[in-house]
Amino acid sequence: MSQSYDRGTVEDFGRWKDFSAGMWAWIFHKFTGWVLVGYLFTHIAVLSTATQGATAYTQTIRGLEALAIVRVLEVGLLAVAVFHILNGIRLLFVDLGIGLEAQDKSFYASLVLSGAIVVASVPTFVSGAF
Repeated sequence: MSQSYDRGTVEDFGRWKDFSAGMWAWIFHKFTGWVLVGYLFTHIAVLSTATQGATAYTQTIRGLEALAIVRVLEVGLLAVAVFHILNGIRLLFVDLGIGLEAQDKSFYASLVLSGAIVVASVPTFVSGAF
């Protein structure tokens, strides 16, 4: 004999508005970590062209750098890496018991500092791309 259970709403998107800064920090940290893992595989694929000779590698790098979308993606990679590093340092301090009462503020500070670093770095990445 089988029974059925009322499991309620499968997904309640309204709950996202109730997330605290800590939950958003966790989500962003996991997301940026996965993006960095994905980049690692892409990076290895590009570097593997070096096995075909220096000319093939140089042509691959020059071809990629000529694409405007690659420049934009490099800015995105910088944003992801900087936030992941700063949030990781923040988490290290939290694990050591430092700044427990200011976790929200330190998360927001890591976001603002990441944004400032990325904005200041944009000219380096996009110069000559457009």
